[in-house]
Amino acid sequence: MNEIIEVLKSCILFKDMTGKDISDILNKIKYSTPCFSKEQTIAIEDDECSNIGIVVKGSVEIQKIYESGKKITIERLKPGEIFGEVIIFSSAKKYPSTVVSIEESKVMFIHRDEILKISGTNTMLLNRFMELLSNKIIMLNKKLKSLSYHTLRQKIANYILEEHKKQKNLKIILPYKRCEMAEQLGVTRPSLSREFVNMRNNGLFDFSCRTVMIKDLNGLENALSD
Repeated sequence: MNEIIEVLKSCILFKDMTGKDISDILNKIKYSTPCFSKEQTIAIEDDECSNIGIVVKGSVEIQKIYESGKKITIERLKPGEIFGEVIIFSSAKKYPSTVVSIEESKVMFIHRDEILKISGTNTMLLNRFMELLSNKIIMLNKKLKSLSYHTLRQKIANYILEEHKKQKNLKIILPYKRCEMAEQLGVTRPSLSREFVNMRNNGLFDFSCRTVMIKDLNGLENALSD
């Protein structure tokens, strides 16, 4: 259990709680911690969702898989991060996307009834759950904002500006590889790489692998309205 407690300390649901606080909560609820092998499917789109999943070990991806076989990575989750938190209390209660373990992973599943039970007696956990849902809404709004941009340059500029705001530095580390970033933006990798080079040649930023050095912050902001 010590391994799980250490991971949960980095989970937003248990933020600011001591190891004893977390241990007391776990002793009052039922949960499971199954392991998954690399590339194993954890949940398929339209499967019923009645649990939140907290990544304890490894990493998992939220993927949209189309009938053609095309796959888009929506999000990658590392230890301490959660999936299913919005769905379990929705009217549909079905996974909107497929969840896949991309390496050997362990996931803690907590049923919605257990969440309700402990939230009724632990106001700190309830507040954290509300914070989690609020953050998810903000993130979805940002994704909708990104989808509103029509050109690839606008999408790249918005992506880099969001990371600049988050990392508070002109030198930013992109959280995803180029192919994963292309999937998120809904473009091909060659198109993304080509526009990266064009934007570098225009003096907007320089880049090396996953490191981007912003050269013209105003230029990136102006690109959003071009």
